[in-house]
Amino acid sequence: MISWKNLDTLAAYGKLNALKNHVNLQEVMSGENGAKRVAEYSAPMACDLSYNYAAKQVDDDVLAALAELAKEAQLNEKYEALYSGEVINTGEKRLVLHQLCRGQLGEAVVADGVDKRAFYLSQQEKAAAFANKVHSGEITNAKGEKFTTVVQIGIGGSDLGPRAMYLALENWAKQNGCFKLEARFISNVDPDDAASVLKGIDVSRSLFVLVSKSGTTLETLTNESFVKDALKNAGLDASRHMVAVTSETSPLAKSSDYLEAFFMDDYIGGRYSSSSCVGGVVLSLAFGPDVFARFLNGAAEEDKLARNADIRRNPDMLDALIGVYERNVQGYPATAVLPYSQALSRFPAHLQQLDMESNGKSVNRFGEPVDYVTGPVIFGEPGTNGQHSFYQLLHQGTDIVPLQFVGFRRNQAGMDVDIQGSTSQQKLCANVAAQIMAFACGKQDDNPNKSFAGGRPSSIIIGEQLTPETLGALLAHFENKVMFQGFLWNLNSFDQEGVQLGKVLAKRVLAHETDGALKAFSDLLDI
Repeated sequence: MISWKNLDTLAAYGKLNALKNHVNLQEVMSGENGAKRVAEYSAPMACDLSYNYAAKQVDDDVLAALAELAKEAQLNEKYEALYSGEVINTGEKRLVLHQLCRGQLGEAVVADGVDKRAFYLSQQEKAAAFANKVHSGEITNAKGEKFTTVVQIGIGGSDLGPRAMYLALENWAKQNGCFKLEARFISNVDPDDAASVLKGIDVSRSLFVLVSKSGTTLETLTNESFVKDALKNAGLDASRHMVAVTSETSPLAKSSDYLEAFFMDDYIGGRYSSSSCVGGVVLSLAFGPDVFARFLNGAAEEDKLARNADIRRNPDMLDALIGVYERNVQGYPATAVLPYSQALSRFPAHLQQLDMESNGKSVNRFGEPVDYVTGPVIFGEPGTNGQHSFYQLLHQGTDIVPLQFVGFRRNQAGMDVDIQGSTSQQKLCANVAAQIMAFACGKQDDNPNKSFAGGRPSSIIIGEQLTPETLGALLAHFENKVMFQGFLWNLNSFDQEGVQLGKVLAKRVLAHETDGALKAFSDLLDI
Protein backbone atom coordinates (compact mmCIF):
# COMPACT_ATOMS: atom_id res chain seq x y z
CA MET A 1 0.00 0.00 0.00
CA ILE A 2 1.32 3.43 -0.94
CA SER A 3 1.94 5.92 1.86
CA TRP A 4 2.37 9.62 1.10
CA LYS A 5 4.71 11.14 3.69
CA ASN A 6 6.67 14.35 3.98
CA LEU A 7 10.38 14.08 3.24
CA ASP A 8 11.44 15.06 6.76
CA THR A 9 9.47 12.21 8.33
CA LEU A 10 11.43 9.53 6.48
CA ALA A 11 14.15 7.73 8.43
CA ALA A 12 16.40 7.57 5.38
CA TYR A 13 16.30 11.34 5.09
CA GLY A 14 17.82 11.62 8.57
CA LYS A 15 20.64 9.30 7.51
CA LEU A 16 21.17 11.36 4.37
CA ASN A 17 21.44 14.55 6.42
CA ALA A 18 24.30 12.99 8.35
CA LEU A 19 26.24 12.82 5.06
CA LYS A 20 26.30 16.55 4.40
CA ASN A 21 29.61 17.62 2.82
CA HIS A 22 30.62 13.96 2.86
CA VAL A 23 32.49 14.16 -0.45
CA ASN A 24 35.35 16.53 -1.27
CA LEU A 25 35.05 17.07 -5.02
CA GLN A 26 38.58 18.40 -5.41
CA GLU A 27 39.97 15.20 -3.92
CA VAL A 28 37.80 12.65 -5.70
CA MET A 29 38.03 14.32 -9.10
CA SER A 30 41.80 14.81 -9.15
CA GLY A 31 44.29 12.50 -10.86
CA GLU A 32 43.55 8.83 -11.44
CA ASN A 33 40.74 8.89 -8.86
CA GLY A 34 38.87 11.28 -11.11
CA ALA A 35 39.40 9.15 -14.20
CA LYS A 36 38.08 6.11 -12.35
CA ARG A 37 34.99 8.00 -11.18
CA VAL A 38 34.16 9.19 -14.70
CA ALA A 39 34.12 5.56 -15.84
CA GLU A 40 32.17 4.22 -12.87
CA TYR A 41 29.67 6.96 -12.03
CA SER A 42 27.60 6.72 -15.18
CA ALA A 43 24.07 5.44 -15.77
CA PRO A 44 22.89 4.36 -19.22
CA MET A 45 19.90 6.21 -20.66
CA ALA A 46 17.74 5.35 -23.64
CA CYS A 47 18.89 5.92 -27.22
CA ASP A 48 22.61 5.63 -26.40
CA LEU A 49 22.58 8.60 -24.03
CA SER A 50 24.30 8.36 -20.67
CA TYR A 51 23.93 10.28 -17.42
CA ASN A 52 27.39 10.87 -15.91
CA TYR A 53 27.42 12.05 -12.30
CA ALA A 54 31.13 11.66 -11.50
CA ALA A 55 31.40 15.37 -10.65
CA LYS A 56 28.54 15.23 -8.16
CA GLN A 57 29.18 15.24 -4.39
CA VAL A 58 28.24 11.59 -4.01
CA ASP A 59 30.05 8.35 -3.27
CA ASP A 60 28.95 4.82 -2.45
CA ASP A 61 27.81 5.89 1.04
CA VAL A 62 25.64 8.71 -0.29
CA LEU A 63 24.29 6.53 -3.08
CA ALA A 64 23.35 3.80 -0.56
CA ALA A 65 21.47 6.37 1.51
CA LEU A 66 19.73 7.66 -1.61
CA ALA A 67 18.71 4.13 -2.57
CA GLU A 68 17.28 3.66 0.92
CA LEU A 69 15.41 6.94 0.59
CA ALA A 70 13.96 5.91 -2.77
CA LYS A 71 12.73 2.64 -1.31
CA GLU A 72 11.23 4.22 1.83
CA ALA A 73 9.54 6.93 -0.26
CA GLN A 74 8.14 4.18 -2.53
CA LEU A 75 9.23 5.95 -5.70
CA ASN A 76 8.79 2.87 -7.88
CA GLU A 77 5.34 2.17 -6.50
CA LYS A 78 4.23 5.78 -6.95
CA TYR A 79 5.44 5.82 -10.55
CA GLU A 80 3.52 2.61 -11.19
CA ALA A 81 0.42 4.15 -9.63
CA LEU A 82 0.78 7.14 -11.95
CA TYR A 83 1.08 5.19 -15.18
CA SER A 84 -1.60 2.75 -14.07
CA GLY A 85 -4.15 5.55 -13.91
CA GLU A 86 -4.53 6.36 -10.24
CA VAL A 87 -5.55 9.90 -9.26
CA ILE A 88 -2.09 11.43 -8.70
CA ASN A 89 -3.11 15.06 -9.32
CA THR A 90 -4.89 15.41 -5.99
CA GLY A 91 -5.51 19.16 -6.29
CA GLU A 92 -7.65 18.76 -9.40
CA LYS A 93 -8.61 15.11 -8.73
CA ARG A 94 -7.18 13.99 -12.05
CA LEU A 95 -5.13 11.19 -13.50
CA VAL A 96 -1.67 12.04 -14.90
CA LEU A 97 -1.26 10.43 -18.32
CA HIS A 98 1.30 12.32 -20.42
CA GLN A 99 3.49 9.20 -20.64
CA LEU A 100 0.56 7.31 -22.15
CA CYS A 101 0.92 9.45 -25.27
CA ARG A 102 4.14 7.63 -26.07
CA GLY A 103 3.62 4.12 -24.75
CA GLN A 104 1.69 1.70 -22.55
CA LEU A 105 3.76 1.04 -19.43
CA GLY A 106 1.17 -1.01 -17.55
CA GLU A 107 -2.36 -2.30 -17.99
CA ALA A 108 -4.90 -0.39 -20.05
CA VAL A 109 -6.02 2.87 -18.47
CA VAL A 110 -9.73 3.54 -18.84
CA ALA A 111 -11.11 6.93 -17.79
CA ASP A 112 -14.51 8.43 -18.54
CA GLY A 113 -15.33 5.15 -20.25
CA VAL A 114 -12.49 5.58 -22.75
CA ASP A 115 -9.27 3.61 -23.28
CA LYS A 116 -6.92 6.56 -22.99
CA ARG A 117 -4.00 5.01 -24.90
CA ALA A 118 -6.35 4.32 -27.82
CA PHE A 119 -7.65 7.88 -27.60
CA TYR A 120 -4.18 9.44 -27.69
CA LEU A 121 -3.18 7.18 -30.58
CA SER A 122 -6.29 8.17 -32.51
CA GLN A 123 -5.38 11.84 -32.19
CA GLN A 124 -1.78 11.17 -33.27
CA GLU A 125 -3.07 9.29 -36.31
CA LYS A 126 -5.47 12.13 -37.08
CA ALA A 127 -2.63 14.67 -36.86
CA ALA A 128 -0.40 12.48 -39.03
CA ALA A 129 -3.09 12.12 -41.72
CA PHE A 130 -3.69 15.87 -41.72
CA ALA A 131 0.04 16.65 -41.96
CA ASN A 132 0.45 14.22 -44.85
CA LYS A 133 -2.39 15.91 -46.73
CA VAL A 134 -0.78 19.30 -46.23
CA HIS A 135 2.59 18.01 -47.44
CA SER A 136 1.08 16.31 -50.50
CA GLY A 137 -0.93 19.37 -51.48
CA GLU A 138 -4.30 17.77 -50.83
CA ILE A 139 -4.92 20.56 -48.31
CA THR A 140 -3.91 23.95 -49.68
CA ASN A 141 -4.79 27.61 -49.45
CA ALA A 142 -7.67 29.09 -51.47
CA LYS A 143 -5.43 29.50 -54.53
CA GLY A 144 -4.40 25.86 -54.48
CA GLU A 145 -0.90 26.75 -53.27
CA LYS A 146 0.92 24.58 -50.75
CA PHE A 147 1.46 25.94 -47.27
CA THR A 148 5.07 26.85 -46.51
CA THR A 149 4.82 27.93 -42.86
CA VAL A 150 3.06 26.70 -39.74
CA VAL A 151 2.51 29.12 -36.85
CA GLN A 152 1.65 27.85 -33.38
CA ILE A 153 -0.46 30.21 -31.24
CA GLY A 154 -0.30 29.28 -27.57
CA ILE A 155 1.32 30.20 -24.28
CA GLY A 156 3.04 28.36 -21.44
CA GLY A 157 3.08 24.63 -22.12
CA SER A 158 1.40 25.24 -25.46
CA ASP A 159 4.47 27.18 -26.55
CA LEU A 160 7.62 26.49 -24.53
CA GLY A 161 7.87 22.74 -25.06
CA PRO A 162 6.82 22.61 -28.73
CA ARG A 163 9.04 25.61 -29.54
CA ALA A 164 12.03 24.02 -27.80
CA MET A 165 11.43 20.71 -29.60
CA TYR A 166 11.11 22.40 -33.00
CA LEU A 167 14.33 24.36 -32.58
CA ALA A 168 16.08 21.22 -31.34
CA LEU A 169 15.31 19.34 -34.56
CA GLU A 170 15.27 22.12 -37.17
CA ASN A 171 18.88 21.72 -38.33
CA TRP A 172 18.73 17.94 -38.05
CA ALA A 173 15.62 17.85 -40.28
CA LYS A 174 17.23 20.09 -42.89
CA GLN A 175 20.34 17.92 -42.96
CA ASN A 176 18.33 14.69 -43.21
CA GLY A 177 15.76 15.75 -45.82
CA CYS A 178 12.86 15.85 -43.35
CA PHE A 179 12.20 19.58 -43.30
CA LYS A 180 8.64 20.24 -44.52
CA LEU A 181 7.40 23.59 -43.20
CA GLU A 182 9.06 26.41 -41.32
CA ALA A 183 7.50 26.82 -37.88
CA ARG A 184 7.00 30.10 -36.05
CA PHE A 185 5.46 30.72 -32.65
CA ILE A 186 3.24 33.44 -31.19
CA SER A 187 2.83 33.37 -27.41
CA ASN A 188 3.12 36.74 -25.69
CA VAL A 189 0.00 38.91 -25.51
CA ASP A 190 2.32 41.82 -26.30
CA PRO A 191 1.19 42.83 -29.82
CA ASP A 192 4.82 43.16 -30.88
CA ASP A 193 5.16 39.38 -30.66
CA ALA A 194 2.37 38.60 -33.12
CA ALA A 195 3.27 41.55 -35.34
CA SER A 196 6.90 40.48 -35.68
CA VAL A 197 5.86 36.96 -36.74
CA LEU A 198 3.14 38.11 -39.14
CA LYS A 199 5.45 40.64 -40.80
CA GLY A 200 8.03 37.94 -41.41
CA ILE A 201 5.83 35.38 -43.16
CA ASP A 202 3.56 35.08 -46.19
CA VAL A 203 0.21 34.79 -44.40
CA SER A 204 -1.47 33.51 -47.56
CA ARG A 205 0.69 30.37 -47.40
CA SER A 206 0.67 29.98 -43.62
CA LEU A 207 -1.27 27.52 -41.50
CA PHE A 208 -2.04 28.57 -37.92
CA VAL A 209 -2.36 26.11 -35.04
CA LEU A 210 -4.41 27.52 -32.15
CA VAL A 211 -3.65 25.65 -28.90
CA SER A 212 -5.89 26.08 -25.88
CA LYS A 213 -7.24 23.17 -23.85
CA SER A 214 -10.09 25.19 -22.37
CA GLY A 215 -10.63 27.38 -25.41
CA THR A 216 -10.67 30.39 -23.08
CA THR A 217 -6.99 31.28 -22.57
CA LEU A 218 -6.91 35.09 -22.67
CA GLU A 219 -3.51 35.56 -24.32
CA THR A 220 -4.11 32.85 -26.91
CA LEU A 221 -7.57 34.06 -27.93
CA THR A 222 -6.26 37.62 -28.14
CA ASN A 223 -3.48 36.50 -30.47
CA GLU A 224 -5.96 34.44 -32.49
CA SER A 225 -7.97 37.62 -33.08
CA PHE A 226 -4.76 39.39 -34.08
CA VAL A 227 -4.04 36.67 -36.65
CA LYS A 228 -7.62 36.54 -37.95
CA ASP A 229 -7.52 40.29 -38.43
CA ALA A 230 -4.30 39.98 -40.44
CA LEU A 231 -5.83 37.23 -42.59
CA LYS A 232 -8.98 39.28 -43.18
CA ASN A 233 -6.94 42.34 -44.15
CA ALA A 234 -5.09 40.18 -46.68
CA GLY A 235 -8.42 39.16 -48.22
CA LEU A 236 -8.15 35.60 -46.87
CA ASP A 237 -10.72 33.27 -45.31
CA ALA A 238 -9.29 32.55 -41.84
CA SER A 239 -11.13 29.23 -41.61
CA ARG A 240 -9.00 27.94 -44.51
CA HIS A 241 -5.83 28.74 -42.57
CA MET A 242 -6.49 27.62 -38.99
CA VAL A 243 -6.67 24.39 -36.99
CA ALA A 244 -7.30 23.97 -33.27
CA VAL A 245 -5.73 21.79 -30.59
CA THR A 246 -8.17 21.75 -27.71
CA SER A 247 -10.38 19.56 -25.51
CA GLU A 248 -13.48 17.88 -26.86
CA THR A 249 -15.64 20.00 -24.58
CA SER A 250 -14.15 23.41 -25.41
CA PRO A 251 -15.94 25.98 -27.58
CA LEU A 252 -13.25 25.46 -30.23
CA ALA A 253 -13.93 21.74 -30.65
CA LYS A 254 -16.68 21.87 -33.26
CA SER A 255 -16.27 25.38 -34.58
CA SER A 256 -16.46 26.05 -38.31
CA ASP A 257 -13.61 28.53 -37.82
CA TYR A 258 -11.09 25.69 -38.15
CA LEU A 259 -10.09 23.25 -40.86
CA GLU A 260 -9.68 20.55 -38.24
CA ALA A 261 -9.62 20.08 -34.46
CA PHE A 262 -7.25 17.76 -32.57
CA PHE A 263 -8.06 16.80 -29.02
CA MET A 264 -6.30 16.55 -25.68
CA ASP A 265 -7.79 16.07 -22.22
CA ASP A 266 -7.47 17.19 -18.63
CA TYR A 267 -5.13 14.32 -17.79
CA ILE A 268 -2.18 15.95 -19.57
CA GLY A 269 -0.86 19.15 -18.03
CA GLY A 270 0.36 21.90 -20.36
CA ARG A 271 4.02 21.62 -19.38
CA TYR A 272 3.86 17.86 -19.99
CA SER A 273 2.02 18.15 -23.31
CA SER A 274 4.81 18.09 -25.93
CA SER A 275 4.11 14.37 -26.46
CA SER A 276 0.43 15.06 -27.14
CA CYS A 277 -1.13 16.87 -30.08
CA VAL A 278 0.06 20.12 -28.49
CA GLY A 279 3.51 19.24 -29.82
CA GLY A 280 2.46 16.58 -32.29
CA VAL A 281 0.52 18.74 -34.73
CA VAL A 282 3.16 21.45 -35.21
CA LEU A 283 6.08 18.99 -35.23
CA SER A 284 4.33 16.64 -37.68
CA LEU A 285 3.61 19.57 -39.97
CA ALA A 286 7.18 20.88 -39.69
CA PHE A 287 9.10 17.60 -40.01
CA GLY A 288 6.60 14.90 -40.93
CA PRO A 289 4.71 12.39 -38.74
CA ASP A 290 7.54 9.84 -38.90
CA VAL A 291 9.92 12.22 -37.15
CA PHE A 292 7.39 12.91 -34.42
CA ALA A 293 6.88 9.15 -34.01
CA ARG A 294 10.64 8.70 -33.57
CA PHE A 295 10.61 11.41 -30.92
CA LEU A 296 7.83 9.58 -29.06
CA ASN A 297 9.73 6.29 -29.29
CA GLY A 298 12.77 7.84 -27.63
CA ALA A 299 10.62 9.18 -24.80
CA ALA A 300 8.91 5.80 -24.37
CA GLU A 301 12.25 4.02 -24.05
CA GLU A 302 13.36 6.42 -21.32
CA ASP A 303 10.03 5.98 -19.49
CA LYS A 304 10.70 2.23 -19.36
CA LEU A 305 14.08 2.81 -17.70
CA ALA A 306 12.40 4.95 -15.04
CA ARG A 307 10.71 1.78 -13.70
CA ASN A 308 14.03 0.24 -12.61
CA ALA A 309 14.31 -0.30 -8.85
CA ASP A 310 18.13 -0.06 -8.98
CA ILE A 311 18.84 3.67 -8.82
CA ARG A 312 22.20 3.21 -10.55
CA ARG A 313 20.34 1.88 -13.57
CA ASN A 314 17.53 4.40 -13.35
CA PRO A 315 19.08 7.71 -14.43
CA ASP A 316 15.84 9.69 -14.04
CA MET A 317 15.35 8.63 -10.44
CA LEU A 318 19.05 8.98 -9.65
CA ASP A 319 19.15 12.52 -11.01
CA ALA A 320 16.08 13.34 -8.90
CA LEU A 321 17.57 11.86 -5.74
CA ILE A 322 20.88 13.68 -6.16
CA GLY A 323 18.94 16.88 -6.79
CA VAL A 324 17.02 16.47 -3.51
CA TYR A 325 20.30 15.77 -1.70
CA GLU A 326 21.74 18.98 -3.12
CA ARG A 327 18.63 21.03 -2.35
CA ASN A 328 17.67 19.72 1.07
CA VAL A 329 20.95 18.52 2.57
CA GLN A 330 23.60 20.63 0.87
CA GLY A 331 21.28 23.65 0.79
CA TYR A 332 21.88 24.74 -2.80
CA PRO A 333 19.17 27.15 -4.03
CA ALA A 334 19.23 26.78 -7.81
CA THR A 335 20.18 24.53 -10.70
CA ALA A 336 21.70 25.69 -13.99
CA VAL A 337 20.83 23.74 -17.14
CA LEU A 338 23.66 24.16 -19.63
CA PRO A 339 23.23 22.45 -23.01
CA TYR A 340 26.38 22.58 -25.13
CA SER A 341 24.19 22.44 -28.21
CA GLN A 342 22.74 25.48 -29.93
CA ALA A 343 19.81 23.33 -31.01
CA LEU A 344 18.77 23.18 -27.35
CA SER A 345 18.79 26.96 -26.98
CA ARG A 346 15.20 27.05 -25.65
CA PHE A 347 15.36 23.80 -23.71
CA PRO A 348 16.29 25.55 -20.42
CA ALA A 349 13.26 27.82 -20.81
CA HIS A 350 11.03 24.77 -21.19
CA LEU A 351 12.61 23.17 -18.12
CA GLN A 352 12.01 26.35 -16.14
CA GLN A 353 8.28 25.86 -16.55
CA LEU A 354 8.40 22.08 -16.22
CA ASP A 355 10.34 22.17 -12.94
CA MET A 356 9.30 25.44 -11.30
CA GLU A 357 5.60 25.18 -12.13
CA SER A 358 5.53 21.55 -10.98
CA ASN A 359 7.52 21.72 -7.75
CA GLY A 360 7.36 25.39 -6.84
CA LYS A 361 5.04 24.54 -3.96
CA SER A 362 5.10 25.19 -0.20
CA VAL A 363 2.25 22.85 0.79
CA ASN A 364 2.13 19.08 0.43
CA ARG A 365 -0.42 16.95 -1.40
CA PHE A 366 -2.87 17.42 1.45
CA GLY A 367 -2.58 21.22 1.58
CA GLU A 368 -0.35 21.22 4.66
CA PRO A 369 2.72 23.52 4.85
CA VAL A 370 6.05 21.71 4.51
CA ASP A 371 9.01 22.48 6.78
CA TYR A 372 11.68 22.04 4.12
CA VAL A 373 12.66 23.69 0.86
CA THR A 374 11.28 22.29 -2.36
CA GLY A 375 11.89 23.10 -6.04
CA PRO A 376 15.06 25.01 -6.95
CA VAL A 377 15.28 28.00 -9.25
CA ILE A 378 16.04 26.73 -12.78
CA PHE A 379 17.90 28.81 -15.35
CA GLY A 380 20.33 28.33 -18.19
CA GLU A 381 21.68 29.15 -21.62
CA PRO A 382 23.52 27.11 -24.23
CA GLY A 383 27.28 26.87 -24.02
CA THR A 384 29.57 28.49 -24.83
CA ASN A 385 27.37 31.61 -24.72
CA GLY A 386 26.66 31.16 -21.02
CA GLN A 387 30.39 31.11 -20.26
CA HIS A 388 30.53 34.74 -21.36
CA SER A 389 27.43 35.63 -19.35
CA PHE A 390 26.69 34.21 -15.90
CA TYR A 391 29.50 31.65 -15.35
CA GLN A 392 31.39 34.25 -13.33
CA LEU A 393 28.87 33.83 -10.52
CA LEU A 394 28.84 30.05 -10.94
CA HIS A 395 32.62 29.88 -10.54
CA GLN A 396 33.28 32.53 -7.91
CA GLY A 397 29.92 33.63 -6.50
CA THR A 398 28.89 33.14 -2.88
CA ASP A 399 26.24 30.50 -3.70
CA ILE A 400 27.08 27.07 -5.02
CA VAL A 401 24.78 26.27 -7.95
CA PRO A 402 24.66 22.65 -9.18
CA LEU A 403 25.04 22.33 -12.93
CA GLN A 404 23.41 20.03 -15.46
CA PHE A 405 25.37 19.90 -18.70
CA VAL A 406 24.17 18.28 -21.93
CA GLY A 407 26.64 17.54 -24.72
CA PHE A 408 26.95 15.66 -28.01
CA ARG A 409 29.99 14.33 -29.83
CA ARG A 410 28.68 15.31 -33.27
CA ASN A 411 26.74 18.33 -34.48
CA GLN A 412 23.53 18.19 -36.52
CA ALA A 413 24.24 20.32 -39.56
CA GLY A 414 27.13 18.29 -40.98
CA MET A 415 29.18 21.46 -41.39
CA ASP A 416 32.35 22.39 -39.54
CA VAL A 417 35.70 24.06 -39.98
CA ASP A 418 39.20 23.14 -38.83
CA ILE A 419 41.01 26.15 -37.43
CA GLN A 420 44.05 26.35 -35.18
CA GLY A 421 44.31 22.57 -35.10
CA SER A 422 40.75 21.69 -34.07
CA THR A 423 37.19 21.85 -35.38
CA SER A 424 34.37 23.97 -33.97
CA GLN A 425 32.73 20.85 -32.55
CA GLN A 426 35.97 19.84 -30.84
CA LYS A 427 36.25 23.32 -29.37
CA LEU A 428 32.68 23.07 -28.08
CA CYS A 429 33.31 19.68 -26.46
CA ALA A 430 36.65 20.84 -25.06
CA ASN A 431 34.87 23.70 -23.33
CA VAL A 432 32.30 21.52 -21.60
CA ALA A 433 34.98 19.05 -20.41
CA ALA A 434 37.06 21.93 -19.13
CA GLN A 435 34.13 23.54 -17.34
CA ILE A 436 33.22 20.34 -15.49
CA MET A 437 36.75 20.05 -14.14
CA ALA A 438 37.12 23.76 -13.42
CA PHE A 439 33.92 23.78 -11.39
CA ALA A 440 34.84 20.61 -9.51
CA CYS A 441 38.52 21.23 -8.76
CA GLY A 442 38.96 24.99 -8.94
CA LYS A 443 42.40 26.64 -8.79
CA GLN A 444 44.41 28.18 -6.00
CA ASP A 445 46.18 31.47 -6.67
CA ASP A 446 47.98 34.01 -4.53
CA ASN A 447 45.77 36.64 -6.13
CA PRO A 448 42.29 36.16 -4.54
CA ASN A 449 40.62 37.46 -7.69
CA LYS A 450 42.15 34.57 -9.63
CA SER A 451 41.42 31.90 -7.05
CA PHE A 452 38.61 29.40 -7.69
CA ALA A 453 37.28 27.49 -4.69
CA GLY A 454 36.01 24.56 -6.74
CA GLY A 455 33.67 22.08 -5.11
CA ARG A 456 30.89 23.03 -7.53
CA PRO A 457 28.98 19.87 -8.51
CA SER A 458 27.79 19.01 -12.00
CA SER A 459 26.43 16.18 -14.08
CA ILE A 460 26.40 15.72 -17.84
CA ILE A 461 24.10 13.88 -20.21
CA ILE A 462 26.20 12.76 -23.18
CA GLY A 463 25.11 11.46 -26.56
CA GLU A 464 26.45 10.95 -30.05
CA GLN A 465 24.10 13.40 -31.78
CA LEU A 466 20.83 15.18 -31.05
CA THR A 467 18.22 13.23 -33.06
CA PRO A 468 14.45 12.80 -32.66
CA GLU A 469 15.01 9.73 -30.49
CA THR A 470 17.61 11.32 -28.22
CA LEU A 471 15.47 14.45 -27.89
CA GLY A 472 12.51 12.33 -26.78
CA ALA A 473 14.66 10.51 -24.24
CA LEU A 474 16.06 13.80 -22.98
CA LEU A 475 12.60 15.27 -22.53
CA ALA A 476 11.33 12.18 -20.71
CA HIS A 477 14.39 12.17 -18.44
CA PHE A 478 13.62 15.61 -17.09
CA GLU A 479 9.86 15.01 -16.90
CA ASN A 480 10.51 11.89 -14.84
CA LYS A 481 13.13 13.62 -12.70
CA VAL A 482 10.62 16.34 -11.77
CA MET A 483 7.98 13.67 -11.04
CA PHE A 484 10.28 11.72 -8.70
CA GLN A 485 11.33 14.88 -6.88
CA GLY A 486 7.68 15.81 -6.38
CA PHE A 487 7.08 12.37 -4.88
CA LEU A 488 10.05 12.84 -2.52
CA TRP A 489 8.82 16.26 -1.40
CA ASN A 490 5.25 14.90 -1.12
CA LEU A 491 3.98 17.57 -3.50
CA ASN A 492 1.29 17.56 -6.16
CA SER A 493 3.53 18.28 -9.15
CA PHE A 494 0.64 18.37 -11.61
CA ASP A 495 -1.40 21.46 -10.79
CA GLN A 496 -0.38 25.12 -10.98
CA GLU A 497 -2.59 27.22 -8.78
CA GLY A 498 0.23 29.75 -8.47
CA VAL A 499 -0.43 31.08 -11.98
CA GLN A 500 -4.12 31.74 -11.37
CA LEU A 501 -4.17 34.76 -9.04
CA GLY A 502 -2.50 37.08 -11.54
CA LYS A 503 -5.02 36.04 -14.22
CA VAL A 504 -7.94 36.87 -11.93
CA LEU A 505 -6.53 40.29 -11.04
CA ALA A 506 -5.76 41.07 -14.69
CA LYS A 507 -9.42 40.48 -15.57
CA ARG A 508 -10.42 42.89 -12.80
CA VAL A 509 -8.05 45.50 -14.22
CA LEU A 510 -9.45 45.12 -17.73
CA ALA A 511 -13.00 45.38 -16.36
CA HIS A 512 -11.97 48.53 -14.43
CA GLU A 513 -13.01 46.88 -11.17
CA THR A 514 -10.03 48.10 -9.17
CA ASP A 515 -9.20 50.20 -6.18
CA GLY A 516 -6.21 51.06 -4.02
CA ALA A 517 -2.76 50.17 -5.28
CA LEU A 518 -4.13 47.97 -8.07
CA LYS A 519 -5.98 50.95 -9.50
CA ALA A 520 -2.92 53.15 -9.05
CA PHE A 521 -0.71 50.75 -10.99
CA SER A 522 -3.42 50.43 -13.66
CA ASP A 523 -3.49 54.21 -14.01
CA LEU A 524 0.32 54.32 -14.27
CA LEU A 525 0.07 51.95 -17.22
CA ASP A 526 -2.78 53.92 -18.80
CA ILE A 527 -5.20 50.98 -18.86
